[in-house]
Amino acid sequence: MALYVQKFGGTSVGSVERIKAVANKVKRFRDEGHQVVVVVSAMSGETNRLIELAEQINDEPTPREMDMLVSTGEQVTISLLAMALHRLGVPATSYTGAQVGIQTDSAYTKARIQRIDTEDLRADLDDGQVVVAAGFQGADDEGNITTLGRGGSDTTGVALAAALGADECQIYTDVDGVYTTDPRVCSRAQRLETITVEEMLELASLGSKVLQIRAVEFAGKYNVPLRVLSSFEDGPGTLIVAESDQEEDSMEEPLISGIAFTDKEAKLTLLNTPDVPGVASRILGPIADANIEVDMIVQNVAPVGDYTDFTFTVAKSDYKQTMQILKDQVLPDLGSGELRGDDNIAKVSLVGVGMRSHAGVASRMFRVLADENVNIRMVSTSEIKISVVIDEKHMELAVRALHTAFGLDKQDIEPE
Repeated sequence: MALYVQKFGGTSVGSVERIKAVANKVKRFRDEGHQVVVVVSAMSGETNRLIELAEQINDEPTPREMDMLVSTGEQVTISLLAMALHRLGVPATSYTGAQVGIQTDSAYTKARIQRIDTEDLRADLDDGQVVVAAGFQGADDEGNITTLGRGGSDTTGVALAAALGADECQIYTDVDGVYTTDPRVCSRAQRLETITVEEMLELASLGSKVLQIRAVEFAGKYNVPLRVLSSFEDGPGTLIVAESDQEEDSMEEPLISGIAFTDKEAKLTLLNTPDVPGVASRILGPIADANIEVDMIVQNVAPVGDYTDFTFTVAKSDYKQTMQILKDQVLPDLGSGELRGDDNIAKVSLVGVGMRSHAGVASRMFRVLADENVNIRMVSTSEIKISVVIDEKHMELAVRALHTAFGLDKQDIEPE
């Protein structure tokens, strides 16, 4: 007998029929003698619908009330799934994040899990119950409902698996695993049998929508076996493993494992800023105070004089707020400078642990993009990834060209 935590996303529970299909899948696991905890998202489109309702009432609703509102989407799903399981003769109990024992801090809309009380969970499992838990949410020490950010149901699933010591955390989605890139952009993308936690962390942070980065961080930190599977068809999916485990099965890592991309970032540049120590902190400090995450950073060397240019990227959803902070706080503090912004950019990234032992990846990437007449705006590198910022209109072209150039294409279909 094994203990599985199974997470089903919004498309997997997007209709009554799909909820019934999930119930049948869960029943098969239970009939085999396994214990099952099911974590579900809101039905597809429901969270967006709730957000739109809020915006019709108030352009700037308080974060606390937004969490109170959007958390109701998962409450609908857990109760419907429990009902579907009851109809199949499977004992099941639904719980909100607070009821299942997920304690968070009080950072509304972006809360962090602090601890999970599993005593009641284990009692239900030992009693033969299927536990159906709401993803994406918890409660702070004062009992206020909090949410973990978009995609937070993945984090809930992995966190519960870690707390319970589950044999495997299974993430069911509308795709049958992790691909070399998004098949909707590149039809020649291939499903990966395995991928390392480190590579998956990079892909998740760089725009891959299969898993939320915090979920992968939990899996790596607590050594949770994590598998991505399809809700709609049977198959092995993709197993996310520690790098040492993958090395046991492969004499040499592939050069590139995947290509991530996103058009959800914006670029901001402060021209003619003082070229003195401490300026970067004076620019980024107020942005950090607003809980806005900065991604890529480039500071040009001043050609002459005492001034330089400072460029960085943020999430597109934080673009307007960041611009306002720079105008209201940073520029007056610096006493000079000119602000420019661009929210029509995209970031394309190559990821692979094989980069550690191969030279020339960056030059090859740049040559491929140059051949496609794609101009590079910014570059960022780490030990296992290279990211470039380009014009948004060239994003899909760049992804397909790089996918072919680095040998990731399927070989059994005609080229696009």
